Order: sequence, then C-alpha cells, then structure tokens
Amino acid sequence: MQAVLKVVRTLRASHYEVLLAGGCVRDKLLGKTPKDYDVATNAVPEEVSRLFRRTITVGARFGVVVVLTGGRQIEVATFRSDTSYKDGRRPEKIVFTDAQHDAERRDFTINGMFYDPIKKQVIDYVGG
Repeated sequence: MQAVLKVVRTLRASHYEVLLAGGCVRDKLLGKTPKDYDVATNAVPEEVSRLFRRTITVGARFGVVVVLTGGRQIEVATFRSDTSYKDGRRPEKIVFTDAQHDAERRDFTINGMFYDPIKKQVIDYVGG
C-alpha cells in the first residue's frame, strides 16, 4: 500500500485528481487485503511519465502507464470514455474525461466505484 500512496501523493502534489479503482475497492469493501491496486487520475499518460522516474507506457494509447516504485508495479489509468468497440474488448477510440464519466463506462457497477485513500472515502457515481 505504501507504493500506491506514494503514487497518489505525487500526483496530488501536482494538482491531479487521483482515486483507486476496480478490484481493490471491492476487496476493501469486503474487508479483504487487495492483491493489487489500480490508480485512476485525470493526469494524461505523458504527465504521469513525466512525474515518475521509472514508467512503462504499456497502454498509453488507452491512457495506461505502469509506474515502477517501491518494488511494485502500479497501473495508473487516465479517466476516459470509450467509443464503439470492434471486438467487444478494445475501443476504437477513447476520450480523456472525468471520474464520473469513467465510472459510467465500466463493465460492472462495483468496478465503477472509486476509493480516495487519503480521505478514506468511497466515491460511487453508479450506485454500485
């Protein structure tokens, strides 16, 4: 969790919105320790790569950068909306957006819930 908090604090220090998303939020609500953490932000991939010394731009086209810190790989994804899908999995085009619109595009309502690890608060735009 310390590596994740370092990523969150670094992004917030540069005035970006940063939340945890996906399975780690579900696990937290169930009282389980998450196996991994996904970070969602309004920082675009180029900004994420600029803020961290070691990154892998595995999915920058889809807004995803892996930050290597504290011996961990933290996936950082830019809030986005998707257009149509060719194959049911990969969108033909994405548009960077805000947390609410990102939540609305996710596959299950639990995946549309966010967690603010600094305020220790669940943010639910979709009634998860």
